[in-house]
Amino acid sequence: MEDVGRGLVDFVRDHQVWAAPIVLLLAFGESLAFISLLIPAWGALIAIGALIGASGISFWPVWVAGGIGAALGDWLSYWLGFKFKDHVAGMWPLSWYPDLLPRGQAFVQQWGIPSIYIGRFLGPLRATVPLAAGIFAMPYWRFQFANWISALIWSAVLLLFGDLISRIVEWVWRAI
Repeated sequence: MEDVGRGLVDFVRDHQVWAAPIVLLLAFGESLAFISLLIPAWGALIAIGALIGASGISFWPVWVAGGIGAALGDWLSYWLGFKFKDHVAGMWPLSWYPDLLPRGQAFVQQWGIPSIYIGRFLGPLRATVPLAAGIFAMPYWRFQFANWISALIWSAVLLLFGDLISRIVEWVWRAI
């Protein structure tokens, strides 16, 4: 899996015009309940963020693409939870992780709307919080507002973190 991420980052470095669509797909997969359990993409997103400063890729379209991808992934997860309710726990690959969904449900019950913001930044919960919100029929527009705002914040944090790391490495490299 690490080789795939490295290959994507190399592809983005060589074909910068594809940065935004690739980030959109990575963020979508990272936020979609079932796929995020199989393919953690946050590392590739941070690495692409590192390319932003180093190679001159424009931050704004990549940031917006990451936010859109993450919001769409959570929206689809919410819909799946709303549509299939408790049957979601038996679906693959969630059935491999029987304690994940109950943890997400407890988190949503305890925190409500803030759980969408908090869960976005916590790996295993990122996969289950939108599902749980759909299962509990969290009000649609409240969920969507929190979903889109947190997706844009999450995208910015990952990309800027990668950019910051690349700048620190560059600074240390010059200092040595």
